[in-house]
Amino acid sequence: MKDSIIIVSGGMDSITLLYDFKDRIALGISFDYGSNHNAKEIPFAEMHCQRLRIPHITIPLDFIHKYFKSSLLEGAEAIPEGHYENENMKSTVVPFRNGIMLSIAAGIAESWGLDNVFIANHGGDHAIYPDCRPEFISAMCEATKAGSYNNVKISAPYTNITKADIARKGKELGIDYTETWSCYKGGEKHCGKCGTCVERKEALKDAGITDNTQYEE
Repeated sequence: MKDSIIIVSGGMDSITLLYDFKDRIALGISFDYGSNHNAKEIPFAEMHCQRLRIPHITIPLDFIHKYFKSSLLEGAEAIPEGHYENENMKSTVVPFRNGIMLSIAAGIAESWGLDNVFIANHGGDHAIYPDCRPEFISAMCEATKAGSYNNVKISAPYTNITKADIARKGKELGIDYTETWSCYKGGEKHCGKCGTCVERKEALKDAGITDNTQYEE
């Protein structure tokens, strides 16, 4: 039954979620908020939705780039390098990004007569991103249910698993992760040094997947 919307960025996590729950997804939504890597990610989101014959839309959130503070919005040179869990990675937080995207998706879900929104946050995000934590997702779910006539809920099935666990799911689903984008710097190739690149490498290695990503290094 097609009862759901998915927030799909074009990264490893959301593309895995897309294939994992494809039979329930009626619409894929990407958000362009002017980050360094949106232009690299979103075409993958659109491609995979087309492949699965799932309608896809991209919603511009220009105000985020204009008014919000984050190294993700300041150019590739502002992106810190090192492990994803390092303290300096907090500069990549786009404040309340998931809250904004989930609110919009919930409104579209109600407009379409759908009652579920999928989001692909995972356990590795908790230390850095407050709007990926279980208590945030739970609170947003209560808010969207209370604030909609059809009790729109938020489903975040990867909240308490690792990116390596997600990669293992993707391996079972036959996903080619070269058709996804992770790097926060958004260059022609993955930089291989920023937190998301390091996390990508670790996850693929732990999942026993040959990493065919093109890195600059």
